[in-house]
Amino acid sequence: MVSKQYGESWCQNHLADQEVFQLLEKVDGDLTEEARAQGCLLCGGKLYRSDYERKPRGGPLWEVRFSLCCGKEGCRRRHTPPSVRFLGRRVYAGLVVVLVSAMNHGLKPERVQRLREALKIDLRTLERWRQWWLVTFVESSFWREARARFMPPLCQKTLPLSLCLSFEVERRDRLLDLLQFLAPITTPTAWKELVM
Repeated sequence: MVSKQYGESWCQNHLADQEVFQLLEKVDGDLTEEARAQGCLLCGGKLYRSDYERKPRGGPLWEVRFSLCCGKEGCRRRHTPPSVRFLGRRVYAGLVVVLVSAMNHGLKPERVQRLREALKIDLRTLERWRQWWLVTFVESSFWREARARFMPPLCQKTLPLSLCLSFEVERRDRLLDLLQFLAPITTPTAWKELVM
């Protein structure tokens, strides 16, 4: 059965769960406060909130990406902390990219079509996500270092499904663990390597 084997039902449940969206927003707020408390990594100055607009597609209505700005004159550098809500500069929310990409493995074309229509995702976008996971992501320094954490090794040909199964993301807390695992690649500096 596809929904049991490939996690179709738990993916759909997470994509419709308002509590997941609220939890992810709270975790992002906590990550921002941790970064603020550390101060500017360049000059040691105090950091102030300097959020910017985001309007992710396919999921929750998060309107801002939490960010910080150094208050020291002469520095004023932006510091964007890791996020569990956004996957770099992608237009779609991070959990949508992860879960829909995972669901895409093993689904019949009719189900993929219905999924695309429900979330308003173009087929070319799904293909770009697939290529990103299978080529860009697996060649990144992040993945080269992180993949050693998984025993047995994950099947790179089925990413991100193999990640979802390894993290057992049918549970809300385990989905959060997966998104926290990916959070280091969501900062502007890390994302430069992962841009297609």
